Amino acid sequence: MNCLECNKELSYIDHKNSFDTYGVELCKQHKVRMDKLVVLKGTPVEAIQLYYGLKEIGISSMLEWWDGKKSVDLAISRVKLNIEIDTDYNTISHEQAIMDLEEAMHSFKNGFTTIRIPHVVVKYYLKDTVKNIEGIVEGLKVNIKTL
Repeated sequence: MNCLECNKELSYIDHKNSFDTYGVELCKQHKVRMDKLVVLKGTPVEAIQLYYGLKEIGISSMLEWWDGKKSVDLAISRVKLNIEIDTDYNTISHEQAIMDLEEAMHSFKNGFTTIRIPHVVVKYYLKDTVKNIEGIVEGLKVNIKTL
């Protein structure tokens, strides 16, 4: 097993620590980077899993990308797609719904599309989620070319 970031061969301990924490293979150095991101930014584990799932199929994304107003869980800047992982979707209030709508409006005004994905979808259907995002990216590429 190799680190998904640097391709360094992993020891059993590094593999176990990384996989138990994030569900992906990372060397000690890259696991520490992800640990810091989670602590500093509150990055959901599912965002990290989706990041590496997209990377595996050749889609470059950025974790915790600053969009000028706030940090976005994942961004695919080439097609101006922001992805938010919803961890509290069961208890959404009308105030939160309005804030989400306003954030989407600001994204659209800046030429970005924002999608919100419930964390359980990534957790239990990672491959399907990656496949659907790949389709969204392809659709956005076509729209960008026609502008």
